[in-house]
Amino acid sequence: MSIKVKRSRAQPITQLLNTSAGAGHLMRQSRLIDQAQTHLRAHLPEEMRAHVFVGGFSNGRLTLISSQASWLTWLRYEQPRLLSLLQQLPGFAGVTGFTLKVRPVRTATPPARYARTLSTSAGTTLMECAEDTEHPKLKQALERLASHAQRSS
Repeated sequence: MSIKVKRSRAQPITQLLNTSAGAGHLMRQSRLIDQAQTHLRAHLPEEMRAHVFVGGFSNGRLTLISSQASWLTWLRYEQPRLLSLLQQLPGFAGVTGFTLKVRPVRTATPPARYARTLSTSAGTTLMECAEDTEHPKLKQALERLASHAQRSS
């Protein structure tokens, strides 16, 4: 199997905004998804609002995403009511149903920071070594290292 590179030429922005598959279509679809998100959240119970998201719209079906299956179970029972509420909005008359998906949210945890400490006795030893050293760059490096011990104590 080979992969062929498709070369395309740059197109003017007016052409991209006017075509059905261009950026204009994408912008209209994103506005509709945002409108559906706002409308659905207004009609959901308070505890569910932060857990249900509109993921997309294709083939007449609106994709709803949640972090837990329990929220989607509730949405399955409320699907006819939510569908009739959504069909009242302009642009959503063609929605025939929902596609429900569970996507667990993984919180990004920053890596643990390991603070290095230098004891006072180690700083004193480094400073003594710096005093006995004649090489100027090595002396500066040892003094910098020794200063870390003085800051942390």
